Amino acid sequence: MGKKKEKPIDLNNLEPEEKIKYEVAEELGLLDRVLDQGWKSLTSKETGRIGGLVTKRKREEKRDG
Repeated sequence: MGKKKEKPIDLNNLEPEEKIKYEVAEELGLLDRVLDQGWKSLTSKETGRIGGLVTKRKREEKRDG
């Protein structure tokens, strides 16, 4: 099987859920690595941290919304 063709990521045109994920990665200082090497370059600890913060934000949005 061939490799997936990687599309450049347009940070200005993301779904709301994807946008939160990239914002959290940026806050943690991981965005550059994600953009250069993809999400697979992150450790499980880093990925879990992003997931936890995304979940926290979604809960806050529902509560405040």
